[in-house]
Amino acid sequence: MTDPNSDKTAANEGQRLQWREGDMPYSEAFGDHFYCQSDGRLECGHVFLGGNGLPERWADGGPFLIGELGFGTGLNFCETWRQWKTARRADGRLHFMSFELFPMKAEEISRALSRWPEIDAERQTLVAAWPAEPGSIVSLELDPQTRLTVACGKALDGVMNAAAGFDAWYLDGFAPSRNAEMWSVELMQAVFGRTKDNGSFATYAAAGFVRRNLISAGFAVERRKGFAGKREMLCGTRPPRS
Repeated sequence: MTDPNSDKTAANEGQRLQWREGDMPYSEAFGDHFYCQSDGRLECGHVFLGGNGLPERWADGGPFLIGELGFGTGLNFCETWRQWKTARRADGRLHFMSFELFPMKAEEISRALSRWPEIDAERQTLVAAWPAEPGSIVSLELDPQTRLTVACGKALDGVMNAAAGFDAWYLDGFAPSRNAEMWSVELMQAVFGRTKDNGSFATYAAAGFVRRNLISAGFAVERRKGFAGKREMLCGTRPPRS
């Protein structure tokens, strides 16, 4: 329950939020903002959609499965859904599956996303469908061509329990220096093992150990220009099986 006399609210057990600059959530548990302070929506487009070659890859139609480490506010999903609606073919089907340890409340998601009028329709639909008390799995059919699944709990457990067949990954945990578990070699290996041949990943992170863990897992990794003055980001693909 939100305390009207405080600008802090308990997101859930084990996680507390601060609200900075009005509607920008900050995690006390990880000591980090949930998205880029300059413009998280534009960062999503540059890093996650651009780094995975989207929406161009949707031109082939058919099913497309995106995995995300860290659902957070739902910003990446809403921006992806917005772009998906403009680019999808009639036979296209998007399944966006995210892994989140501390799911937010609907009102917190709404507050965090209210700063972007571009995704207002997606925000409202997501918030209206979001359960009051998320269980271990949140599964939402948001339109006839779009499904959202959020597996609540540790990312490694969730990914290990997921079926293979991911076309693209958004690696978007809190900063590696603050949440190294989300960038571990074990988790990167699990992500790799569930990625299709020629499937891709993208991340804002460029720390040396993150790059090494991705390469060790089996990905072909490349550096690209980062967003908003950040020197580098990483993206790459799973090479075809011989």
